[in-house]
Amino acid sequence: MPVQLLKELSRYKIGTFAHIVHRHALLRPDKPAFAYGDQRLTYAEYNARVNSLVRVLGELGVSRGDPIGLLSWNCLEYVIVYGAAMKGGYILSRFNPRLGAEELKYLINYSEVNTLFVGPELVNATDSIRKQVPGVKNFISLEERAAGMIFLPEMLDSYPSEEPDVCIEEGDGFFIIYTSGTTGVPRGAVYSHREAWDDARSYIMNQSLEPDDRHIQVSPMFHIAGDTMVRSMLFVGGCNIIVKFFDAAATLDMIQKEKATHVSIVPTHLVAMLNVPDVNKYDTSSLKFIWYGGSPMPLEVLKRGLQTFGPIFGQGYGQSESGPAISHLSKEDHQALGGPDEKVLTSAGQPDVGVQVRIVDDSGNDVNPGQRGEIIVRSKHIMLEYWNKPEDTANTVIDGWLHTGDIGTYDEKGYIYIVDRKKDMIITGGENVYPREIEEVLYRHPCIFEAAVIGIPDPYWVEKVHAVVSLKKGAGATAEEVIAFCKKSLAGYKAPKSVEFIESLPKNAAGKIMKRELRDKYWAKSARKI
Repeated sequence: MPVQLLKELSRYKIGTFAHIVHRHALLRPDKPAFAYGDQRLTYAEYNARVNSLVRVLGELGVSRGDPIGLLSWNCLEYVIVYGAAMKGGYILSRFNPRLGAEELKYLINYSEVNTLFVGPELVNATDSIRKQVPGVKNFISLEERAAGMIFLPEMLDSYPSEEPDVCIEEGDGFFIIYTSGTTGVPRGAVYSHREAWDDARSYIMNQSLEPDDRHIQVSPMFHIAGDTMVRSMLFVGGCNIIVKFFDAAATLDMIQKEKATHVSIVPTHLVAMLNVPDVNKYDTSSLKFIWYGGSPMPLEVLKRGLQTFGPIFGQGYGQSESGPAISHLSKEDHQALGGPDEKVLTSAGQPDVGVQVRIVDDSGNDVNPGQRGEIIVRSKHIMLEYWNKPEDTANTVIDGWLHTGDIGTYDEKGYIYIVDRKKDMIITGGENVYPREIEEVLYRHPCIFEAAVIGIPDPYWVEKVHAVVSLKKGAGATAEEVIAFCKKSLAGYKAPKSVEFIESLPKNAAGKIMKRELRDKYWAKSARKI
């Protein structure tokens, strides 16, 4: 009997990702959806495997609305689990693979997952805490067999792939994204299909995504930036090329081989790519967009990127609780390089369509252009709430406005400038110092590869400015030289009072420098909380 195509396209509700996956399987069944090494999945194959997994989970006692956990690095089976959440009505809770045993135990119990999917690199870590996560009834291994765990591929092959009989609503819980934990215990930001759908459309617009585009999925998918690119590429029916671990040279090689059109990175990724020997030997001419975000981009690094890869850069500003889309700096904005408006390249751009941004003082009053205050945001895609933390939710989303904790300014054209994280601000000798301003200067030093500025205890200043830097290979510099270099561009109280040289700055899985880890050893014996 012939399929009544238009009727079948109406199976799932508009505004849900169940509709998106099903739609592409019907209309572009043979089009590549995902690539991972030598493996390829078309949209029809992807939809079929997702359907089978929904049936597997049903047999294991997992019901619509249940949280399910995923502890893995990027891989092909990762997106199949994600798809099952889309079509089975589960709430996907993804955990950072770099967390220690105690942190993992806390998050798994906090999230209330009853099923945990585990990547091969995380099997031992999971086994070490099994008895301490009693709520998890099903352990399922990805990519490789693991003792005492169900092996996902075998299960998928044993179950039919017909569409599941599940009704997904726009307002159904969809996924939980955890705050990075750089400033304290992670909290889970909860999203429904409605917010995820609205946010994806922002990114599609900002990056001009089209069905024939091919995106290199470098960002980890448990991070909000990586997550939004998966959703956005799915939305338009493009191809996502999945990378498990970032390697600068391998990424450049993959762009060349796959003729990628888009790649999303953080500033540390760009620094690494620019320092690949003979970087210009790679053919990156297929790229239409290098999208960056996650942390402020030093202007000197951005200039080198534009000179190397051309005028194809765009920036997005957001956070785990904001969807993430807040604002963006377009490709056209990046043409200001070398001109009178070059300062705009240090901004986070203008508010996205569908997003309202204000900057307010400590009393909640809007500040004037050029004045500093906290950035607050309102849109249809900010998080619903923090999972099981109503008090934290009430303190963060006030009268519909998300309080980001970021300090910023804006200009007469509506460009937003991120000064720093509220909690990263240093108060030295009664003066407020924002680390990003100093870091911008440090990145101009010819010998410095990476830099982070923190406040550390001081008996006279109470808190003093301390720079932690790594040097380029073969380069040498002294603390005195670095401090003198900064004083040429900064007021004396802003310049570092001390400099620490380390081989590599600590980063989380998303490539963001972990300032808390740098501060901990200095503040461990202090009564002050950081």
